[in-house]
Amino acid sequence: MVRVVTITAIAFGLTAPGQTTAVSVFIDPLIQDLGVSRSAVSTAYLIGSLSGAFVMPFFGRLIDRFGPRALMAGVALGFGGILIASSLIAGVPSLTMAFIGMRVGGQGALSLVATTAVAVYVERRRGLAMGLTSAVGTAIISLAPLALERVIQHQGWRTALVLEGLAVLLFVVPAALFLPPRPQRGTDSPKGEGTARAGEENEMGSDKAAATDLTLRQALRTGVFWVVTLGVGICSLIGTGLNFHLVSLLGERGLSTTEAAATFLPQMVAGLAATLVLGWLADRFSDRVLIISVMLVLAALTAGAGWVHPGISVLAYSLALGAVGHGVRTLEAVAFPRCFGVTHLGAIRGIVHSVTVGASAFGPLALSFGRGLASSYRPILLVLTVFPLAIALATVFVRTPSVVDES
Repeated sequence: MVRVVTITAIAFGLTAPGQTTAVSVFIDPLIQDLGVSRSAVSTAYLIGSLSGAFVMPFFGRLIDRFGPRALMAGVALGFGGILIASSLIAGVPSLTMAFIGMRVGGQGALSLVATTAVAVYVERRRGLAMGLTSAVGTAIISLAPLALERVIQHQGWRTALVLEGLAVLLFVVPAALFLPPRPQRGTDSPKGEGTARAGEENEMGSDKAAATDLTLRQALRTGVFWVVTLGVGICSLIGTGLNFHLVSLLGERGLSTTEAAATFLPQMVAGLAATLVLGWLADRFSDRVLIISVMLVLAALTAGAGWVHPGISVLAYSLALGAVGHGVRTLEAVAFPRCFGVTHLGAIRGIVHSVTVGASAFGPLALSFGRGLASSYRPILLVLTVFPLAIALATVFVRTPSVVDES
């Protein structure tokens, strides 16, 4: 487990060049040097994010076909090359292509293969392994902007992009080659390919559920797939929207720009803690209980965001936002292999990542549109609260299909 967690944590951490936190430090230098508008850069970034949403199912199927080791090395090789080539950006068209490559390669494909590799290679204490990978990777992602900002100040943004690309090539590609061969069916992976047994169901996440290897088509017919996928998607939509409009939202509640920006620190701390704690809990409690708990916390923080004040309430809001945003991804990565097996896990998780990336693209737009209608964030926040509550309620009634081992 140690070897897999170390390699996947490195890979997940070096998705940073494609994550919003790291890209954000390039935005103003790009605007200044290229002489383009902020709206043009934002549009290019939106196109990049949506592109990632469309191609994730394809990458998921490639993981199932070639295995995590080969795909991690291949994606890292391409992602590193894209980052180095992005240092040649000269205008909006090339900037758009660079954002497509960054979002598809980093925030999408490399993130997907890193977290899927944990599920494929680790069976015992999978939740803990996923929590460790997410925690270490998140720490690297959170610290990346500090290092990048210093490089940009002294060497320029083009040099920073080249260094990012070299880091991916020098660390992720060799690390991927040290992953074990893909487990063979019937040994390390769950036995056989199951088919649904009509009329018989088990509790979601129960240890009594049979080990299953459902196909994507079979998974799409289960309730657990949709409550988890929609849960991750709504977390992405709300979380991205809240953070994108952070200064404006908290400024409406009486916080200064500096005070609003400072809330990212408790978010990071809570996110790191949540990935570890929820990973540990996932090995001991049913997925149903944990998903409902996360959705209720998301609903509370969404509704409360419009009423926070400087002090304890905004601290609690920041901690909850960080915990939910990072923790829900750990739960998804643990719940799906437990419910569906690992043979077709890449294809199944590819759909989830597609929804997640797509939702993140529209979150800021939803809050902006809502505020424009009401001159306050409160009404749109209350509307958005309905979604996590609906998912929590649906999860109460969700059961996973029992399967018959036909091997």
